[in-house]
Amino acid sequence: MIIGLISDSHDHVQNIENAVKIFKERDVELILHAGDFCSPFTIPPFKGFNLKGVFGNNDGDHYLILEKFSEIGATHLGSFGEVIVANRTIALYHGTNMPITEALEQCGKYDVVISGHTHEKRVEFVKNTLAVNPGTAHGFDEEATIALLDTEAIDVSFVTLD
Repeated sequence: MIIGLISDSHDHVQNIENAVKIFKERDVELILHAGDFCSPFTIPPFKGFNLKGVFGNNDGDHYLILEKFSEIGATHLGSFGEVIVANRTIALYHGTNMPITEALEQCGKYDVVISGHTHEKRVEFVKNTLAVNPGTAHGFDEEATIALLDTEAIDVSFVTLD
C-alpha cells in the first residue's frame, strides 16, 4: 500500500492541490496529514481521499476543522493518532513536543512514526521504527515537499511540489 504523507501545509491551497494531484497520480490509498492545516478552508481539496489527520500547533479553529473533516468523510484523530494499515502500526503526531516524538520513535510499539512541525524532511530508522517527517507542504520560500510511504517495503520517497 502507498500512503501519502503531508504536514505543515499552512494555508497554501495551491500546494495542497498539487499534493492531491500527485497522490491521485500515484494511486495513494490513504493520506496522513501531520497537522498545521491552519485554516478550515484547506480541508476540502482532500475530498475523495481516505484522509486521516491530527492537529498541529498552528491549527486555528478546531471546531470548524473538525466540521470540514466530517463534511468530506475524513477522520480527525485529535492531537495524536494510531493507524493500523497493511499490517503496520503507524503513529501520527505533529511533533510539537520533541521528547514525545522521540518517545514514540523509541518505544518499539510502532513500525512507523510520522511527525512534522520542524519543516525539515527526515527519514531515519530509530531501532526498528521508521521515523518520517515529510517536510513542509507550504515551503516557506524554500522546498515544498510531501512523501510517499510504501508499507510493504517500509520505504519512503520525497516529492517536491511545483
